[in-house]
Amino acid sequence: MKILKPLAIALLLPASYIVTEAGTPVNINTLQATQLLKDSINWNAPLPFDNEVKVGKLKNGFTYYIRKNKEPEKRVTMYLGVKVGSILETEEERGLAHFLEHMNFNGLKHFPKNDLIDYLQKAGVRFGSDLNAYTSFNETVYELPIPSDDPELLKNGLQVMRDWAQDALLTSEEIDKERGVIMEEMRGNRGAQQRMQDQYLPVLFNGSLYAERLPIGTEAVITGFKHQLIRDFHKRWYRPELQSIVIVGDIDPIEMEKEVTRLFSDMQVQKKAAERKKVGIELLNKNQFKVVTDPEMPQTVVYMVIKHPFEETKTYKDYKLELTKGIYSQIINARLFEIAQKPDAPFRNAGVDIDGFLNIFEAMNISIIPKPGQLEESIKVVVRELKRFEKFGATETELQRTLSDYAKYFENSYNERDKKESYVYAKAYLDHFLNNSPVLSNEDSYRITKQILPTITLTDVNAVAEKYYAEVNRDIIILGPEKDKEKMPSETAVNGWLAALSSETLEKYEDKVSELPLLPSTPVKGTVQSTKNLEAIKAKEITLSNGVRVILKPTDFKNDEIIVRAQSEGGHSLYSDADYFSAAYAANLVNSSGLGNLTSVEFKKYLSGKNVNVNAFIDERSEGLSGYSDKEGLKTLFEIIYGYFTAPRLDEDIYQAFVSKTIASMQNREDDPNFVFRSSINKALYGENIRRNLPSEENIRSIDKDRALQIFKERFADASDFTFTIVGSFKEEEILPYLEEYLAGLPSSNSKESAKDLNILPPAKGINVEVHKGKEEKVQVNLSFMGDYAYNDQENINMDALESILNIKLIERLREEESGVYGVGAGASYNKFPKGRYSFSIGFGTSKEKYQSLIKSALDEINKIKQNGPSEVDLNKFVMEKKREYEIKLRENSFWLGSISSAYRLQEDPAKALQYLENLQKVNAESIKAVANKYLLEDRLFKFILLPDKK
Repeated sequence: MKILKPLAIALLLPASYIVTEAGTPVNINTLQATQLLKDSINWNAPLPFDNEVKVGKLKNGFTYYIRKNKEPEKRVTMYLGVKVGSILETEEERGLAHFLEHMNFNGLKHFPKNDLIDYLQKAGVRFGSDLNAYTSFNETVYELPIPSDDPELLKNGLQVMRDWAQDALLTSEEIDKERGVIMEEMRGNRGAQQRMQDQYLPVLFNGSLYAERLPIGTEAVITGFKHQLIRDFHKRWYRPELQSIVIVGDIDPIEMEKEVTRLFSDMQVQKKAAERKKVGIELLNKNQFKVVTDPEMPQTVVYMVIKHPFEETKTYKDYKLELTKGIYSQIINARLFEIAQKPDAPFRNAGVDIDGFLNIFEAMNISIIPKPGQLEESIKVVVRELKRFEKFGATETELQRTLSDYAKYFENSYNERDKKESYVYAKAYLDHFLNNSPVLSNEDSYRITKQILPTITLTDVNAVAEKYYAEVNRDIIILGPEKDKEKMPSETAVNGWLAALSSETLEKYEDKVSELPLLPSTPVKGTVQSTKNLEAIKAKEITLSNGVRVILKPTDFKNDEIIVRAQSEGGHSLYSDADYFSAAYAANLVNSSGLGNLTSVEFKKYLSGKNVNVNAFIDERSEGLSGYSDKEGLKTLFEIIYGYFTAPRLDEDIYQAFVSKTIASMQNREDDPNFVFRSSINKALYGENIRRNLPSEENIRSIDKDRALQIFKERFADASDFTFTIVGSFKEEEILPYLEEYLAGLPSSNSKESAKDLNILPPAKGINVEVHKGKEEKVQVNLSFMGDYAYNDQENINMDALESILNIKLIERLREEESGVYGVGAGASYNKFPKGRYSFSIGFGTSKEKYQSLIKSALDEINKIKQNGPSEVDLNKFVMEKKREYEIKLRENSFWLGSISSAYRLQEDPAKALQYLENLQKVNAESIKAVANKYLLEDRLFKFILLPDKK
């Protein structure tokens, strides 16, 4: 195609158009409107602060943020932010900021020893998933979401925050017990990634103190520091002027402010406080290069980090730049996605983003995962696209699509403003305190963004590309397998690759957008055949003229959220082993290939500005669709659903790219201890059965493209045995026309199918499997009980209770008493079809010296429940946790979608979801003891142990 010069283009355009410097035709009226809009904004004005939050500072310097928010009802989310992290540690204190975070759970003024966790568990708060904390370089944050409808609990929750702020007991006994826990946390993190990180962080941090202050600390300090050292650290840094409480939830802000003032005003202020110096990272004004290899690294990864000075977002101008950086990243990533869809793409994945790094510098981050042997070409292809963008910029169509996406996102956020959950606000206020990040109200965010987006031009986006893709302050870090060490390039070689690109002649990116409609044919409209009210759950079951069954449940949980799931019996259980991989990957390949008349890239562009997504699936026993939409996107949602049934596609280039990328991801995986462990477990349980083992390269190559598409079409050829569940913010009369036009028009032959029982089962008796793989001196333990199961509601809830209570006991025993693990968990799973089966597992990581004794301790806790049942205290913890959890779930669209669709799949009454509390009350110590004795049998115990390499 001949490329016209800007002047030539201008001669062919109507008089109302001009050509920009980038050579793009733009309507002059649009340009004038954009300029007027730009002129109406005071770009140097400061961004307004959220006026819906009460912010204050006590006389001692302690800051608070308090906001009333009713989602979820009867709940409050609280954070304590402390501007203290590992960067403040001296050499002899390395790891104490993080250690101190742990100690705040092991003895407070009003909650000595482990009383804090015990008290909150009784209130239904889960340790780890609800109650939590983290330590970073510059801050420590404590999180406590609790019910707000119990005045005593709310009062004590605030007392917890006050104790966290300054009243940790730090007893010698608890300090010494916690050393082992932190050492296990450190041990668990060791592996290829950590070993390589230790080598490249000095480069990433420009040789600054940050590289020597990882929050986890050092083994020498953790195991050997004197008790007084951590007490001194606590006293020196846990000060009111470095702390803030954030409280958002279903509370009275005025009363809450009084309580905060009462509790936190007496915090001690130091007369000669240590200076909280800000530690920076100086830009070196040079480039850095580092290659790191490791025996357990399965793939090559490239990171390019181009550093820039950090600038806070304070004004309208700053906010526009933030939006523009995001728009640039989305456009360049769309181009890289387009390349990745091609069979000859040299990389598996590549991405670009521009973001702040610890609020110290800003960086353009480029990540690439090359295919084996294509490192050079991967780097060249990605950098070539960056240079193409730098030279020619974005196209007008790319910009308008991305602006449309942004406008839709902010519109959706604004529409859901009264349904926004408390943690979203709480995190924003926390970020403001810790990093001075802007916090806009819902109205301001929507108004300002709506005002600014139309002013963002190609010139603005192109300026971001020119500024952030720089040739200086660039780090290139290449990570890879040890066996490829000799193949890794030198800095000179990589610089040569990049230099060669500068002399290339680049062509402008052509944004191809299809003008074709999504669907090749129009549906033949059907009708509603019958309806049935499901009054108990406020839903309706509709049968359409082609036999399709639809369950509608309108809700007010969100203002504009509609979610859907469709399912039918069958799945890939109906196909032979010879067809298994073609069947198992059919949906994945079809999902990646676009739809109807549109390729994957065209389909992605088609969905721009739409809040709609649908994916097909084929699992072992069923096939179906899952998706979401807002009201505006309903037509598109049903078009896509119709398209998957009637016009699926599986493109050759997508198929070839999938095979190529999947096989590339398998290279060197035998060097990864976790892969070897998983593979060994699967083989021990299921032998060489291809349906239960991780696929090989040969298996992937066996996928037949035409057969996969044929199987997909077969699975969706008859809609009459599909059940659609639709939940969300719609009215029946709004959605009925789409049901008649699209779902009732789906093909049907009324041929009912059932999934096949493949009878793939593990051994009837337990076995022991030991795997030796890994350089680190650590052990991974998995204890699993498996067997036949009597599936029913009461059995299920008792198994859930057994799981929850064992979690409590294992944490108390293995972590708190024996200091042998950082994390330990129990998990129960059970199935009704094809036959009742269960699996109950316990997993933890520890040291070689401790794993055998910890296994005995875990089994001992099981035996205690089998002999005596759980204590009343632990039983009540489970009941309260589930009650509180259920209160929230009842007001979630996803809960009802899952509950209703699951009930129909399991051939049960969907109203059973409302019987949960009734079933919960039937759980008692004897019923839990009974399921423990029934299922946690010694001869059904499978022990899987991952040990380090034999010396």
